[in-house]
Amino acid sequence: MTSTTTTVPLRSATLAAVGERVPVPTYDRSQVTPGIVHLGVGGFHRAHQAMYLDRLMEDGKALDWGIRGIGVLPHDARMKEVMDAQDGLYTLVLKHPDGTREPRVVGSILDFLLAPEDPDAAVEAMADPRIRIVSLTITEGGYNIDAVTHEFLLDEHGVAADLAEGAVPRTAFGLVVEALRRRRERGVTPFTLMSCDNLPGNGDLARHAFVAFATAKDAELGAWVDTHVAFPNTMVDRITPGTTDEDRAEVRERFGVEDAWPVVCEPFTQWVVQDDFPLGRPPLEDVGVQLVDDVEPYELMKLRLLNASHQALCYFGYLAGYRLVHEVVQDPLFERFLRGYMAREGVPSVPPVPGMDLEAYCDELIVRFSNGEVRDTVARLCNESSDRIPKWLLPVVRHQLASGGEFFRGAAVVASWARYAEGVDEQGEPISVADRLAERVVAAAQRNRTEPTAFIADRTLFGDLVDDERFVAEYTATLASLHERGARATLEALVAR
Repeated sequence: MTSTTTTVPLRSATLAAVGERVPVPTYDRSQVTPGIVHLGVGGFHRAHQAMYLDRLMEDGKALDWGIRGIGVLPHDARMKEVMDAQDGLYTLVLKHPDGTREPRVVGSILDFLLAPEDPDAAVEAMADPRIRIVSLTITEGGYNIDAVTHEFLLDEHGVAADLAEGAVPRTAFGLVVEALRRRRERGVTPFTLMSCDNLPGNGDLARHAFVAFATAKDAELGAWVDTHVAFPNTMVDRITPGTTDEDRAEVRERFGVEDAWPVVCEPFTQWVVQDDFPLGRPPLEDVGVQLVDDVEPYELMKLRLLNASHQALCYFGYLAGYRLVHEVVQDPLFERFLRGYMAREGVPSVPPVPGMDLEAYCDELIVRFSNGEVRDTVARLCNESSDRIPKWLLPVVRHQLASGGEFFRGAAVVASWARYAEGVDEQGEPISVADRLAERVVAAAQRNRTEPTAFIADRTLFGDLVDDERFVAEYTATLASLHERGARATLEALVAR
């Protein structure tokens, strides 16, 4: 590790000094004007979309596509504090498997607004005629769609409050729709609304959610949004663990840069975008983004192979005592289970993907998951399971049940979630279940031993799977084995089948 005697705080005024230590923007940031507003500025957005825009700007392109960030939730106040102090700058560090670090200061984010602090400023930022794209990373659960009925939940607390007469908008739906209303009122063409969340048909889902909210607010406005706003589908991919104090220390000690919130990620990145931008878009294809007519095959490939495989390893891995993802995947037993899931259940559920060799893609996933430098945590993958399992894994299980294919590994993953959600590991230590439905899923899981189907009886999460005797038989057998023999012995039996 490089030793430096002094550190340089990261901000616009210090870029020249920082540039002596790590690569920094060589374009004139004062000439960058906003073209995009992004809701949900976290690690992934900064490792992905903002990075692509920075690459374009470094090539002298897209200088009119700067990003204005908006935090929608009160806890985004910390991001605002950091972004304000650092003038939107941050260090992106790619962690290569051989230990190489590839840092760069990214300059495509111009500023950051905190909607709870000033909702009108956030709305006006999107109403600005210069803004042609509003993008979103508001999490898989942020779209407020019932997992079974697929209806937008108008009675959700925040949504209901935003729908009240004269309400000051607080939710993403209220803020975005109010901005669209103002643009319509002022004769300004609506922006494109682009979801970057890990959801099947994320653009279609965003259309459904935002049109439903707008219609509930004003039927005429809802019809206008449905007719005039584009909602392209996208597939986004880059493993980006949460930033730790160790990451901050490494940027400080290795590179001599004081960055309060750097971003670390794997080298791999992929972005596939449906080319539907009525007001134009940056030349994303110039930096490797795939612009296509139909995103769905790529999207299903990623969700059912990468994301579902993350769920396949995390609960079993946590119960077996692992805390880092690469340690799980480097265990030959877990690798065999993952490869079995991918080849025998995941791949058969994915339609042909133009230009992609799915077998090679699965091999690459194992390599990516095994990257010990990224130090992704098992706990991160276990979070928000009630949003992830129904969207990523259960579609594979249902496809395999309908087609007569193998599904026992998928059923086993659901059982491993149920065992994890009991809230205590195999050593009797407590598990902190981080999930928006934690109270509900933990209460159901704690009945596992006396009522083996209690967990999967929640039809809002599992639909009618509890009525399928084949699924129930595999699920309950694995759950019983987890209780009697533990995660490792259970996996050994599964891979031997």
